[in-house]
Amino acid sequence: MTELPSRRLLLVHAHPDDESINNGATMARYAAEGAHVTLVTCTLGERGEVIPRELRHLSGAALGGHRLGELKDAMRALGVTDFRLLGGAGRYCDSGMMGLPDNDDAGCFWQADVDQAAGLLAEVILEIRPQVLVTYDDDGGYGHPDHIQAHRVAMRAVELAAAAGWDIPKVYWNRVPRSVAEEAFARLDTDLAGLPFDKAGALDDVPGVVDDAQVTTAVDGTAHAAAKAAAMRAHATQITVAEPYFALSNELAQPLFTTEYYELVRGERPAGRESDLFAGTGEAS
Repeated sequence: MTELPSRRLLLVHAHPDDESINNGATMARYAAEGAHVTLVTCTLGERGEVIPRELRHLSGAALGGHRLGELKDAMRALGVTDFRLLGGAGRYCDSGMMGLPDNDDAGCFWQADVDQAAGLLAEVILEIRPQVLVTYDDDGGYGHPDHIQAHRVAMRAVELAAAAGWDIPKVYWNRVPRSVAEEAFARLDTDLAGLPFDKAGALDDVPGVVDDAQVTTAVDGTAHAAAKAAAMRAHATQITVAEPYFALSNELAQPLFTTEYYELVRGERPAGRESDLFAGTGEAS
């Protein structure tokens, strides 16, 4: 295997598009700086709602295949070359929204054996040996079953990898400080008339919003705003972008953040707010 760069970042996400919305600027920044950025996506989002009318005939495996193509285009926009599907394409399928019959599909990610899925992810961890892992909190950010399961699998994989020889120094959960979200929605209210969206979303539409004091880390990706927006546009079945805002299939506008925020949950919490995910690892920018 080719020797990897000294800084190695692993992100674990549920569906194609989650990575670009939550971490696109972070991924583009570290890739541009020469870090090795690895994305593991747990499903192909086969049950996602499709926005463009001309693509609404897509569903199931056909939609999953299309979304894989979108993911490839998004990764090209972010400069990320190492992206994988957990267990390979089709190993786990989208579970649908919480409470739907889709959750009972034996092949869906929600029904996956956590230790088995975590074992597959631990293999990636042992191969890449990342100093940093990023994923969701225990509610998956907003309660989607695949996001919750991605959290469970990622955190269990950290334990399995540590037992097998690679103890990841730092694990982060995606966050947004409440004050930042409130200020962004206040701007959105002013800008809405000039946008291609009829209505604005609400604070509850943003996953991972927490009190400011809970946020340990802010990664300034402003220089990579165009890359993040391009990656989000690549996920055209799921996202409509009108910078600095976007909308999902509910057509409710929300802010597109280019500074991305995190909570350090494994590793020594900093006295102040960090600006680098690798701070304290000996591999800081």
